[in-house]
Amino acid sequence: MADAISVTGLVKRYGEKVVLDGVDLRVASGRVCALLGPNGAGKTTAVRVLTTLIRPDGGRVEVAGVDVVRRPREVRRRIGLIGQQPAVDDVLSARENLVLFGRLHHLGGPGARRRAEELLEQVGLAGTGAQPVRQFSGGMRRRLDIAAGLVLAPQVLFLDEPTTGLDPAGRRDVWDAVRDLVARGTSVLLTTQYLEEAEQLADDVCVLDGGRVVASGSPRELAAAIGGDRLELVVGDPLRAAEAAAIAGRAAAGPPAREPDGGGERVVVPVQRRPGVVGAVVRALDEAGIAVDDVVLRPTTLDEAYLWITGHDRTAAEVPA
Repeated sequence: MADAISVTGLVKRYGEKVVLDGVDLRVASGRVCALLGPNGAGKTTAVRVLTTLIRPDGGRVEVAGVDVVRRPREVRRRIGLIGQQPAVDDVLSARENLVLFGRLHHLGGPGARRRAEELLEQVGLAGTGAQPVRQFSGGMRRRLDIAAGLVLAPQVLFLDEPTTGLDPAGRRDVWDAVRDLVARGTSVLLTTQYLEEAEQLADDVCVLDGGRVVASGSPRELAAAIGGDRLELVVGDPLRAAEAAAIAGRAAAGPPAREPDGGGERVVVPVQRRPGVVGAVVRALDEAGIAVDDVVLRPTTLDEAYLWITGHDRTAAEVPA
C-alpha cells in the first residue's frame, strides 16, 4: 500500500524568503502524523502545498499516491481539509449543512441526503440532524465540520488545529471522532498547538522549525531522545536542596535541576532506564541524612521534548521510526 503522504525535498519561497527549505515527510497509510512547530515554522504553508492550494517551488510531493503538481484535481478527490475556521452554516440544521456539502461535491439529491445520515452517525451526531447548528456546543460543531470534510470519503484528511478554542469536553469529542476515522482506515495529518493533543492522537510526529524538519519519530521516540525518564524528589529542607541535587546527580549520572515546591524544593534528575537507579539515589540521600518527602519517576513528556528540540540552535536531526 502506498504511503498516504510522501514529500521529498519540498521547497517553497515567497520572493526572497524561503519558507520551506528541503522538507522530507512520510505518513504511512492508516496513521496519524502531527505536524508541530513554532509560529512561522512553515506548517500552514506545508499543508497548503499538500492540499494543492499553492504550488511548490521544488521537490516532489505525493498525496494518496498522486503527484500534487501533475494531477491536482485527482488529489482533491482523495483528500479532505478541515481548516481553523468553521465551514458550516449556523442557520441551517446539521443535516441541511451536510446535504449542501454533498450537492457541492456533485452528489445527487438522494445521494447527498443518504450521505448526510451516514456522516451524522459516523461522527457521533446521530439524532441531531434537524437541530440548528447555532444550538450546538463547540465540540458538536467541530464534529460537524469534520463530517463536512468527509463527504467524499477521503483517503487522507488534513486537520488544521481542529480543537483551537474548545473546552476540554469539546476537545475530547473531536479526539474521539478522529480516532474513529483512523479505525475506519483514514490517514490524518494534524497540525496543532496542543502537545497533549499530539501525544493523544499521533502515531508519528514531525517538528518543523525555520522551514526545516528538525526532528521526527513517534512521541515516545522523541521523548526518549532527550534523555529518558525524570526522577523528581521533593526535599523538605530547602537549605539542603543544593546538596541533595548534587548527590542525586552523582547517583543517577545526570545533571540535576532545582525548582520551588511549596515550602521545600523539587530536585529533578534525568535518568536512563536501568535497574536500581531509583534505589541508588534514595540510598545516597538517606546516607547523607537528607529527608525526602516524595519520590516520583515519570517519563519525559512530548512537551518537554518539543521545547528542547525547538529551543536549541541545532542542526536537523531525525529519530528513526
